[in-house]
Amino acid sequence: MGRNDCSDSELTEQILSSRKVFSGRVFDCEVRQVELHGGIKAEREIVVHTGGACIIPVDSDLNCYMVKQYRSGVQEILMEVPAGKIEPGEDPMECASREIVEETGYEAGKIDPLGYIVATPAYCSEKIHMYLGTDLRFKGANTDDGEFLGVTKVPLAELVEMCDSGEITDSKTTVCIYKAAGRLLK
Repeated sequence: MGRNDCSDSELTEQILSSRKVFSGRVFDCEVRQVELHGGIKAEREIVVHTGGACIIPVDSDLNCYMVKQYRSGVQEILMEVPAGKIEPGEDPMECASREIVEETGYEAGKIDPLGYIVATPAYCSEKIHMYLGTDLRFKGANTDDGEFLGVTKVPLAELVEMCDSGEITDSKTTVCIYKAAGRLLK
């Protein structure tokens, strides 16, 4: 049985081998053989993802431009911040800058980092880098083929209430809203 007072070195797992079992357009899946502290062997099933970036666009009146889209994984229409997959070799801020224009039609004159999150670290390598976009200028939307979404303008304070009430459930969106509110709603 394990202990609940382990040092960091005792918590670290060493990857002994890795076998790709699925290769897709958005992610790959691997089965990893790992060695735990004390020589114990275990198997891990990991979704390997290049990462994502999201941005919360906030205008001078503290309104945010949010995206509504159907998400197959949960079979619901969700309200989210603009976001996308980081292409191999792409800088996360470049991804966020591209996604805000593609999905909302707005370009951010200023982009500030809000950190990153790992939504499901037990089985997924994806890190989602978060940004605050301000000094907005409308350029016109240019969504990807097969991407259907609606853009809605919502005051930042109302978005905080929507997170608190459970109306907004997407993790990256919730964290972005709370981080933006911490900076802008003082």
